[in-house]
Amino acid sequence: MRIITYNVNGIRAALNKGFADWVKAAAPDVLCLQEIKADTDQIPLAEFEKLGYHHFWFPARKKGYSGVAILSRPKPDDIEAGMGMEQYDSEGRFIRADFGDLSVVSVYHPSGSSGDERQAFKMQWLSDFERYVSDLRQRRPKLILSGDYNICHKPIDIHDPVRNANMSGFLPEEREWMSRFLSQGYIDTFRFLNKDPHQYTWWSYRANARSNNKGWRIDYNMVTENLENEISKSRILPEAVHSDHCPVMLELKGF
Repeated sequence: MRIITYNVNGIRAALNKGFADWVKAAAPDVLCLQEIKADTDQIPLAEFEKLGYHHFWFPARKKGYSGVAILSRPKPDDIEAGMGMEQYDSEGRFIRADFGDLSVVSVYHPSGSSGDERQAFKMQWLSDFERYVSDLRQRRPKLILSGDYNICHKPIDIHDPVRNANMSGFLPEEREWMSRFLSQGYIDTFRFLNKDPHQYTWWSYRANARSNNKGWRIDYNMVTENLENEISKSRILPEAVHSDHCPVMLELKGF
Protein backbone atom coordinates (compact mmCIF):
# COMPACT_ATOMS: atom_id res chain seq x y z
CA MET A 1 0.00 0.00 0.00
CA ARG A 2 1.34 3.40 -1.01
CA ILE A 3 0.21 6.27 1.21
CA ILE A 4 1.02 9.90 0.44
CA THR A 5 0.38 12.90 2.67
CA TYR A 6 0.30 16.35 1.08
CA ASN A 7 -0.60 19.78 2.42
CA VAL A 8 -1.84 21.28 -0.85
CA ASN A 9 -2.38 24.83 0.48
CA GLY A 10 -5.66 25.07 -1.43
CA ILE A 11 -6.97 22.20 -3.56
CA ARG A 12 -8.30 24.52 -6.27
CA ALA A 13 -4.95 26.30 -6.62
CA ALA A 14 -3.16 22.93 -6.72
CA LEU A 15 -5.47 21.66 -9.46
CA ASN A 16 -4.63 24.74 -11.50
CA LYS A 17 -0.96 23.75 -11.21
CA GLY A 18 -1.42 20.23 -12.59
CA PHE A 19 -2.22 18.40 -9.38
CA ALA A 20 -4.54 15.85 -11.03
CA ASP A 21 -1.81 14.82 -13.48
CA TRP A 22 0.60 14.45 -10.59
CA VAL A 23 -1.84 12.21 -8.69
CA LYS A 24 -2.21 10.02 -11.76
CA ALA A 25 1.57 9.64 -12.09
CA ALA A 26 2.26 9.16 -8.37
CA ALA A 27 -0.57 6.61 -8.11
CA PRO A 28 -1.04 6.49 -4.33
CA ASP A 29 -3.43 3.92 -2.94
CA VAL A 30 -4.36 6.42 -0.23
CA LEU A 31 -3.84 10.17 -0.50
CA CYS A 32 -4.16 12.29 2.65
CA LEU A 33 -4.66 16.00 2.00
CA GLN A 34 -4.48 18.97 4.33
CA GLU A 35 -5.42 22.64 3.88
CA ILE A 36 -7.94 21.92 1.15
CA LYS A 37 -9.40 25.41 1.73
CA ALA A 38 -12.65 24.61 -0.09
CA ASP A 39 -16.12 23.16 0.34
CA THR A 40 -17.00 20.10 -1.72
CA ASP A 41 -19.26 22.11 -4.01
CA GLN A 42 -16.20 24.15 -5.02
CA ILE A 43 -14.08 21.10 -5.93
CA PRO A 44 -14.27 19.32 -9.33
CA LEU A 45 -14.85 15.91 -7.75
CA ALA A 46 -15.16 14.21 -11.14
CA GLU A 47 -11.42 14.82 -11.68
CA PHE A 48 -10.65 12.37 -8.87
CA GLU A 49 -13.42 9.91 -9.74
CA LYS A 50 -12.00 9.74 -13.26
CA LEU A 51 -8.67 8.68 -11.72
CA GLY A 52 -10.41 5.87 -9.83
CA TYR A 53 -10.53 7.38 -6.35
CA HIS A 54 -13.15 7.31 -3.66
CA HIS A 55 -12.98 10.70 -1.95
CA PHE A 56 -13.95 12.00 1.47
CA TRP A 57 -13.71 15.64 2.49
CA PHE A 58 -13.90 17.41 5.83
CA PRO A 59 -13.75 21.17 5.22
CA ALA A 60 -13.60 23.87 7.86
CA ARG A 61 -16.69 25.96 8.50
CA LYS A 62 -14.69 29.09 7.76
CA LYS A 63 -14.48 29.65 4.02
CA GLY A 64 -11.10 29.20 2.38
CA TYR A 65 -9.48 27.82 5.52
CA SER A 66 -7.95 24.56 6.73
CA GLY A 67 -9.82 21.30 5.95
CA VAL A 68 -8.65 17.74 5.33
CA ALA A 69 -9.48 14.92 2.94
CA ILE A 70 -8.73 11.29 2.13
CA LEU A 71 -8.75 9.87 -1.40
CA SER A 72 -8.39 6.12 -1.83
CA ARG A 73 -8.45 3.51 -4.55
CA PRO A 74 -9.74 0.77 -2.21
CA LYS A 75 -13.13 1.59 -0.76
CA PRO A 76 -12.86 2.15 3.01
CA ASP A 77 -14.97 0.06 5.35
CA ASP A 78 -15.71 3.19 7.37
CA ILE A 79 -15.03 6.94 7.37
CA GLU A 80 -15.00 9.06 10.51
CA ALA A 81 -14.75 12.84 10.12
CA GLY A 82 -13.70 14.79 13.18
CA MET A 83 -12.83 13.88 16.76
CA GLY A 84 -16.09 14.89 18.43
CA MET A 85 -14.48 18.10 19.74
CA GLU A 86 -16.24 21.17 18.38
CA GLN A 87 -13.32 23.58 18.69
CA TYR A 88 -11.25 21.37 16.36
CA ASP A 89 -13.93 19.81 14.17
CA SER A 90 -15.16 23.28 13.15
CA GLU A 91 -11.69 23.79 11.66
CA GLY A 92 -11.70 20.50 9.71
CA ARG A 93 -8.55 18.97 11.17
CA PHE A 94 -9.05 15.18 11.37
CA ILE A 95 -10.52 12.48 9.14
CA ARG A 96 -10.03 8.70 9.38
CA ALA A 97 -10.54 5.87 6.90
CA ASP A 98 -10.59 2.20 7.94
CA PHE A 99 -9.38 -0.54 5.60
CA GLY A 100 -9.80 -3.88 7.32
CA ASP A 101 -7.77 -3.69 10.52
CA LEU A 102 -5.72 -0.71 9.26
CA SER A 103 -6.76 2.89 9.88
CA VAL A 104 -5.36 5.87 7.99
CA VAL A 105 -5.79 9.40 9.32
CA SER A 106 -5.30 12.71 7.54
CA VAL A 107 -4.57 15.32 10.21
CA TYR A 108 -3.76 19.02 10.08
CA HIS A 109 -2.23 20.28 13.32
CA PRO A 110 -2.73 23.97 14.03
CA SER A 111 -0.03 26.55 13.48
CA GLY A 112 0.82 28.90 16.30
CA SER A 113 2.72 31.38 14.16
CA SER A 114 0.02 34.07 14.16
CA GLY A 115 0.38 34.86 17.87
CA ASP A 116 0.05 33.78 21.49
CA GLU A 117 -3.64 32.89 21.29
CA ARG A 118 -3.17 30.42 18.45
CA GLN A 119 -0.01 29.05 20.05
CA ALA A 120 -2.01 28.28 23.19
CA PHE A 121 -4.71 26.70 21.00
CA LYS A 122 -2.02 24.58 19.34
CA MET A 123 -0.62 23.34 22.65
CA GLN A 124 -4.12 22.44 23.88
CA TRP A 125 -4.75 20.63 20.58
CA LEU A 126 -1.55 18.62 20.98
CA SER A 127 -2.66 17.46 24.42
CA ASP A 128 -6.18 16.60 23.24
CA PHE A 129 -4.94 14.94 20.05
CA GLU A 130 -2.53 12.76 22.02
CA ARG A 131 -5.29 11.64 24.33
CA TYR A 132 -7.76 11.07 21.49
CA VAL A 133 -5.46 8.86 19.42
CA SER A 134 -4.43 6.95 22.54
CA ASP A 135 -8.10 6.08 23.09
CA LEU A 136 -8.61 5.38 19.38
CA ARG A 137 -5.70 2.97 19.44
CA GLN A 138 -7.58 0.76 21.88
CA ARG A 139 -10.19 0.17 19.16
CA ARG A 140 -8.01 0.58 16.07
CA PRO A 141 -4.52 -0.61 17.09
CA LYS A 142 -2.96 -0.33 13.62
CA LEU A 143 -2.86 3.41 12.98
CA ILE A 144 -1.23 5.60 10.35
CA LEU A 145 -1.33 9.27 11.32
CA SER A 146 -0.44 11.23 8.20
CA GLY A 147 -0.38 14.96 7.85
CA ASP A 148 1.05 18.37 8.59
CA TYR A 149 2.13 18.42 12.23
CA ASN A 150 3.51 21.98 12.08
CA ILE A 151 6.46 20.85 14.23
CA CYS A 152 10.09 20.17 13.38
CA HIS A 153 11.20 17.50 15.81
CA LYS A 154 14.99 17.84 15.89
CA PRO A 155 17.69 20.24 14.64
CA ILE A 156 18.25 17.97 11.64
CA ASP A 157 14.67 18.73 10.57
CA ILE A 158 15.13 22.49 10.08
CA HIS A 159 17.59 24.48 8.01
CA ASP A 160 18.59 26.93 10.78
CA PRO A 161 17.88 25.52 14.24
CA VAL A 162 19.70 28.33 16.04
CA ARG A 163 17.85 31.29 14.53
CA ASN A 164 14.51 29.46 14.66
CA ALA A 165 14.86 28.27 18.26
CA ASN A 166 12.08 30.60 19.45
CA MET A 167 9.78 30.22 16.45
CA SER A 168 6.46 28.41 16.59
CA GLY A 169 7.03 25.01 15.03
CA PHE A 170 10.42 24.58 16.68
CA LEU A 171 9.71 25.64 20.25
CA PRO A 172 11.17 23.44 23.02
CA GLU A 173 7.70 22.54 24.32
CA GLU A 174 6.53 21.48 20.85
CA ARG A 175 9.62 19.34 20.29
CA GLU A 176 9.23 17.81 23.75
CA TRP A 177 5.63 16.94 22.88
CA MET A 178 6.82 15.20 19.69
CA SER A 179 9.43 13.20 21.59
CA ARG A 180 6.88 12.13 24.19
CA PHE A 181 4.32 11.24 21.54
CA LEU A 182 6.79 9.05 19.66
CA SER A 183 7.87 7.37 22.90
CA GLN A 184 4.31 6.13 23.37
CA GLY A 185 4.68 3.66 20.53
CA TYR A 186 4.77 5.60 17.26
CA ILE A 187 7.34 5.64 14.47
CA ASP A 188 8.37 8.63 12.36
CA THR A 189 8.62 6.52 9.22
CA PHE A 190 10.81 8.92 7.25
CA ARG A 191 13.48 9.10 9.95
CA PHE A 192 13.13 5.36 10.52
CA LEU A 193 14.63 4.80 7.07
CA ASN A 194 16.38 8.10 6.29
CA LYS A 195 19.02 9.69 8.50
CA ASP A 196 20.30 12.31 6.04
CA PRO A 197 20.10 16.05 6.79
CA HIS A 198 18.62 18.75 4.53
CA GLN A 199 15.37 16.82 3.98
CA TYR A 200 12.43 19.22 4.21
CA THR A 201 8.72 19.31 3.37
CA TRP A 202 7.88 23.03 3.68
CA TRP A 203 9.56 26.20 2.50
CA SER A 204 8.58 29.83 2.94
CA TYR A 205 7.55 31.65 -0.21
CA ARG A 206 9.99 34.39 0.81
CA ALA A 207 13.65 34.87 -0.13
CA ASN A 208 13.89 31.94 -2.58
CA ALA A 209 13.73 29.56 0.37
CA ARG A 210 12.74 26.54 -1.72
CA SER A 211 15.37 26.99 -4.42
CA ASN A 212 17.97 27.42 -1.65
CA ASN A 213 16.48 24.47 0.29
CA LYS A 214 16.02 26.51 3.45
CA GLY A 215 13.10 24.47 4.72
CA TRP A 216 11.39 22.71 7.59
CA ARG A 217 10.34 19.05 7.87
CA ILE A 218 6.86 19.32 9.36
CA ASP A 219 4.87 16.71 7.38
CA TYR A 220 4.90 13.13 8.62
CA ASN A 221 3.58 9.63 8.15
CA MET A 222 3.53 8.33 11.72
CA VAL A 223 2.65 4.68 12.33
CA THR A 224 2.06 2.57 15.40
CA GLU A 225 4.97 0.32 16.33
CA ASN A 226 3.02 -2.82 15.45
CA LEU A 227 3.49 -1.79 11.79
CA GLU A 228 7.29 -1.52 12.00
CA ASN A 229 7.94 -4.70 10.04
CA GLU A 230 5.61 -3.53 7.26
CA ILE A 231 7.54 -0.31 6.50
CA SER A 232 9.30 -0.78 3.16
CA LYS A 233 9.88 2.72 1.78
CA SER A 234 9.52 6.34 2.84
CA ARG A 235 10.44 9.33 0.70
CA ILE A 236 9.96 13.07 0.57
CA LEU A 237 8.88 14.15 -2.93
CA PRO A 238 10.20 17.71 -3.43
CA GLU A 239 9.72 17.59 -7.19
CA ALA A 240 5.96 18.12 -6.63
CA VAL A 241 5.48 21.90 -6.64
CA HIS A 242 1.74 22.52 -6.27
CA SER A 243 2.12 24.06 -2.81
CA ASP A 244 4.60 25.54 -0.34
CA HIS A 245 4.71 21.99 1.07
CA CYS A 246 5.68 18.84 -0.78
CA PRO A 247 4.30 15.31 -0.43
CA VAL A 248 5.71 12.54 1.74
CA MET A 249 5.28 8.92 0.63
CA LEU A 250 5.13 5.75 2.70
CA GLU A 251 4.95 2.21 1.34
CA LEU A 252 3.79 -0.68 3.53
CA LYS A 253 4.12 -4.38 2.81
CA GLY A 254 1.29 -6.73 3.60
CA PHE A 255 -1.64 -4.43 2.81
